[in-house]
Amino acid sequence: MSRLDFTPYRRSTVGFDHLFDLLESQARNTSGDNYPPFNIARSGEDNYRITLAVAGFRPQDIDITAQQNLLTVQGKKRDDVDGGAEMLHVGIANRGFERRFELADHVRVEQADMADGLLIIDLVREVPEAMKPKKISVNGTPTLTAVPDGSEDKSADVA
Repeated sequence: MSRLDFTPYRRSTVGFDHLFDLLESQARNTSGDNYPPFNIARSGEDNYRITLAVAGFRPQDIDITAQQNLLTVQGKKRDDVDGGAEMLHVGIANRGFERRFELADHVRVEQADMADGLLIIDLVREVPEAMKPKKISVNGTPTLTAVPDGSEDKSADVA
């Protein structure tokens, strides 16, 4: 496995150490276990969906834990799957799992649903108002800014 080298980026960025450390850690810890399979989709600028294929699991077998910057999904193995029948072939995985997803700042779990063997977890990014971009005026002079309708608005911005 090749090692990721972020040295050129570390030289020209400030405050991204955590991101580079996270990427390097993920590359080192990739175990190759792809169970259960999953998809990650973006359905809007701030909306995401993780879908895991969890055939054979019931909602009470799934444990979802969200904490700061980490989402953990665990599936607990059941022993009573076919009521004690003698299995001649086992092709459906019935093993426990733990899948971890690193979340960006301000991403929270909105809801989780399970249907047709799929666990669907909806996520939303909510950036606090204080962290949203804002225009800064120079020397208290109003600046010319564009408004959504395409015309120009001459107003005092946030000082």
